[in-house]
Amino acid sequence: MSAPTVVRFEPRGAALELFQRTDREICLSGAAGTGKSVAALMKLHLSCLATPGVRALIVRKTHASLTASTLVTFRQMVAAEALAAGAVKFFGGSPQEPASFRYANGSTIVVGGLDRASRLLSTEFDLAFVDEAVEVTAEDLDTIVTRLRHGKLSRQQLIMATNPGAPTHHLKQRADSGRCVMLYSRHEDNPRMHQNGEWTQYGSEYLARLDSLVGVRYERMRWGKWVASEGMIYEQWDESVHLIDRRPIPDSWTRWWTIDFGFTNPFVWQDWAEDPDGRLYLVREIYKTKTLVEDHAKQILRLVAPEGKWDGPRPRAVICDHDAEDRATLERHLGMSTIAARKGVSDGIQAVQARLRTAGDGRPRLFVMRDGLVERDRGLVEAKKPTCTLEEVGGYVWDQTEGKPPKEVPVKENDHAMDALRYMVAQKDLGARPRIRWI
Repeated sequence: MSAPTVVRFEPRGAALELFQRTDREICLSGAAGTGKSVAALMKLHLSCLATPGVRALIVRKTHASLTASTLVTFRQMVAAEALAAGAVKFFGGSPQEPASFRYANGSTIVVGGLDRASRLLSTEFDLAFVDEAVEVTAEDLDTIVTRLRHGKLSRQQLIMATNPGAPTHHLKQRADSGRCVMLYSRHEDNPRMHQNGEWTQYGSEYLARLDSLVGVRYERMRWGKWVASEGMIYEQWDESVHLIDRRPIPDSWTRWWTIDFGFTNPFVWQDWAEDPDGRLYLVREIYKTKTLVEDHAKQILRLVAPEGKWDGPRPRAVICDHDAEDRATLERHLGMSTIAARKGVSDGIQAVQARLRTAGDGRPRLFVMRDGLVERDRGLVEAKKPTCTLEEVGGYVWDQTEGKPPKEVPVKENDHAMDALRYMVAQKDLGARPRIRWI
């Protein structure tokens, strides 16, 4: 009988949560060097060691990128002890079978690139890991999901790891739509980077290299932000802090609605809750094009008062864009009065920035609840445009056109939810106390 294989691994943060969650699809997102790939590879490795007959898959977009990066990590940082002890052996592939790591207990990890997918995806798996998933297509992921039906483990999982891309990327939208769980990995999660509350020498040197980056690469690779452009306005935004899981809202909390009108551009309705300490929570939203105001009003009432009976408190105010005709239509069909938003851009942005900063108790004063979007606008998805607040915030940037004052004027594009958010914060932090009238 061979000696047991020793595996040394200290999961933290998102890596630890990866081992605890049983969701069908999980994506580890974060800055470079946070240990995302090691955590995902380790979950596959330990599952294969622990359970005989498991079939797992490790892929990247191309075979060359897999062998040059992911498999090096697997051999050196994950399976080194098992390979040295003979508990795992590498099979280089044949015309009939793809390359794989074969375990002494009968488990197998098939490896390859999606550029050679025909043999790779011709069988069934329990676990699949897609490294640098931002590179693959939505169709690639859907194909892999159909192969997760081997049944040796109680639950089959697709695990992804990635550095962030643009906020409109299909992977970010997959998470925002609730199809997969996005876990946000930090440098502090990586024991090689951070130990006993301090950066290791390796960690300090690695962060220094990341700090030398500029623009969008700096935001993505250093801070793990899903941003599309340079000049991000809400630099304080951090999805690991400001994006929270859905939770019950007490009826005692004050509710607010904000609205930015649109037809060709999106109409935005945001439902906000304010806790006793004055913190704001975006609970749900409508973000939709090519729909009449009166139809939006009917949908809002169906959401808040199903079968004509309100299931929670009424809003203290409905804060609207200044379009007089649309406001009148909305008031008539809601049966509620509205108030005009404070539309000052500069002071409104500064007020939002202040709320996003961490307060004295270690928490910011503004949060967005996960899965708050009522329904996804397919036209916007196909046009690769934002479909909700979360997808706008990373691409909300300063207009850096020559001759424009720096960091004073935002680009007026894909900013509809940002306007509605600013109306909310401006009303609370810059405006007078409102009164609502029922019509």
